[in-house]
Amino acid sequence: MSIRRIGRHLVQHHWRAKRVFPKAALDRIEQAIARGEATHSGQVRFAVEGALDGAPLFRNQPARERALDVFSHLRIWDTAHNNGVLIYLLLADRDVEIVADRGIDAQVGAERWEQICRAMEAEFRSGQFERGVIGGIEAVSRELARHFPSSGPHPNELPDKPVVM
Repeated sequence: MSIRRIGRHLVQHHWRAKRVFPKAALDRIEQAIARGEATHSGQVRFAVEGALDGAPLFRNQPARERALDVFSHLRIWDTAHNNGVLIYLLLADRDVEIVADRGIDAQVGAERWEQICRAMEAEFRSGQFERGVIGGIEAVSRELARHFPSSGPHPNELPDKPVVM
């Protein structure tokens, strides 16, 4: 466990997510998800967490492990075609993780998800958080449209509203 990481998480905590993603930005992210979902039958969720606290922090939980917890908690795995995707951002670590259900993950693979994460992180390094998230949503939606194209109206199985934790 790194003292530097603990300090970063204790200092930045949850208020940072609300500062970096004000309501107007969250509304635009929600609209980007809805636009993307019109092109495919998948489900996309975006969750941002300012920092870890309590047991996850002192257990030194990696962002990937935390993303898997959030994926499960938000029931993203519970879609009809196993094509739900979570884009998770842990602000204190500036780490993006994409967790995809088995139907879409088998088609796209870890390497492509990692490319999307790195592109988002590059935007974050220049302070462009909203642009990075929307770019990531668009890239994920392109993958979903390629493998699970929309075949007309379909139910919105999961909320499009971003989750601020």
